[in-house]
Amino acid sequence: MAAEPLGEQPPVRAPSHKWGIGAFLFVEAVLLCSAAFIAAILQPSTSDQRIRVVTIVVGTILPTLIATGVALLITRLRGNGPRIDLRWSYTREDFRVGVKFGLIGLVLTTIAGMIWIKVVGEGNTTSAFSALVESRSLPVIAAVVMFLYATLLGPLCEEIIFRGLLWGALERLQWGRWAVLALSTAVFAVSHLEPLRTSLLIVIGIPIGLARLFTGRLGASIIAHQVNNSVPALLVLLVSLGVMAP
Repeated sequence: MAAEPLGEQPPVRAPSHKWGIGAFLFVEAVLLCSAAFIAAILQPSTSDQRIRVVTIVVGTILPTLIATGVALLITRLRGNGPRIDLRWSYTREDFRVGVKFGLIGLVLTTIAGMIWIKVVGEGNTTSAFSALVESRSLPVIAAVVMFLYATLLGPLCEEIIFRGLLWGALERLQWGRWAVLALSTAVFAVSHLEPLRTSLLIVIGIPIGLARLFTGRLGASIIAHQVNNSVPALLVLLVSLGVMAP
C-alpha cells in the first residue's frame, strides 16, 4: 500500500451559510419595529424625571440589543454561528489594526466635522446621541450607562449588523471586497436616520470598514468603532454631568 504524501493538508472550508441580504433586511426591520414599539409603550404619561430617564436609556439601548440578538440567532439557525459566519475574533492583530484605524477615524472625523460646521453650521452636526444627552440633565448613573453604551456596546452591536451580517450577505452575492466596503459603509450611514449627518457618518464608516477589509475579521472593525466613538462619547458625558460647558 503506497504511503500518503507528507506535507501540509489543505484547509477544510466551513460550509457556506444559508442566510443572505434578506436576513439583514429582516434585522433592520426588527430594529425599526422594536424601536417604535418600545417608544410607544414607554411613552411617559408623567413628569417624573426618573421615569423619563428610564424611558430614554431603555428606548435607546434595547432595540439595538434585540436586533443584534436576532442577527446572532440567524447565524446559529441558518449558518455556522457568528465566529465563522461573521469572522468574529479578537486577536492581537485585530486589536492593533482596530486601534490604528480607530485613531485614523478620529482624525478624519475631526477634520470633516470642522469643515462641515463651516458649511452647514454647528447645530446641524450634533448626533442624535449627543442631542439626547445634552438636552437633558441626566443622573450620573444614566449618563455613565449611555457613555458605556456609546463606547462599548453600541459599536459591538452595529458591527455585528453592518460589518458582520450585511458584509457576509454581500460576500455571498460574490461582490468584490471594495464594493462590499462601499455599500456597507453607505448603508451604515443611511441607517442612522440622520440625513444631515450622512456624509459625516460615511467618513466615520470608511476607516472602520477598512479595518474589516484588511484583516478579514470583525474584531478589528469592532475595536476601530469603539476607539472612534470613545472621545466624542467622553465629551458628551462630561457635558451631561456639567463638568464641561456645552
